[in-house]
Amino acid sequence: MINLRMSDPRTVTEKKRIIVNGHPVNLLIVRPKAETEPGPGVLWLHGGGYATGMKEMVFMGRALDLVVNHGCTVVAPDYRLSVVHPWPAGLEDSYGALLYMRKHAGDLNMRSDQLMVGGESAGGGLCVALCMLARDRKSVRIAAQMPLYPMLDDRDTESSYNNHNKIWNTRRNHQAWQVYLRGRRNAEKVPVYAAPGRQTNYRNLPPAYTFVCTGEPFYDETMFYVKNLRKAGVKAEVNVYPGMYHAFDMMDPKHPLSQEAIRDFNTWFAYAKANYFCPQEDK
Repeated sequence: MINLRMSDPRTVTEKKRIIVNGHPVNLLIVRPKAETEPGPGVLWLHGGGYATGMKEMVFMGRALDLVVNHGCTVVAPDYRLSVVHPWPAGLEDSYGALLYMRKHAGDLNMRSDQLMVGGESAGGGLCVALCMLARDRKSVRIAAQMPLYPMLDDRDTESSYNNHNKIWNTRRNHQAWQVYLRGRRNAEKVPVYAAPGRQTNYRNLPPAYTFVCTGEPFYDETMFYVKNLRKAGVKAEVNVYPGMYHAFDMMDPKHPLSQEAIRDFNTWFAYAKANYFCPQEDK
């Protein structure tokens, strides 16, 4: 079962409150306990269908690997949830956290040329939307993105339609999108920053890594995103694991396929840390 711990002895944490568009946003900043040289800074966005979840979920999944195994500083925001604040509140909160990282990279022991974004599920969807938003606003140059089994498209796909697997299924997916979009679901003019699966311009997005299993609702939209990145000339890698279910690596981390996914993720990130750099433009 999923590990619900709120900390890890191999890390040090700091809490920070920032103001985004007049709203307070609480950040959890997680660093390696041992002193390290400045390394990648990763904004990690939690899952929960845009409606639930909390910043402490960084200790339950792959974000913790980045701190412990790769010397990253991870910033996890408590973005506003759709049950009270529909789109675009959560995205704008996440964007504000990204701007904070750029401005304070030195103070946070981050390399300003290695600011990255990642997240699981709805956090993966926010990750993708945020990369598109930062590109279009020409604000922060993101070195790499890690949207793991991301929630990208409010429209049904073959894998999300009539899916009754555990953890996440068609019914829960429809409900979550309805709450997040507040009546816009399946409308023709749903913004791409709300449902990034509707995007048509994939050029100049950061190199990407993701993994997904074949049994979950987000399989098709994940593969579609990778395909479109590649068509646009963006380096994108994906690992696919047979069967399983949504968030399998978090829910059953000792399963052989979860262990394989965790190893593959860490192998990719070691490569990204050595090869993906994106200096910020002077303001």
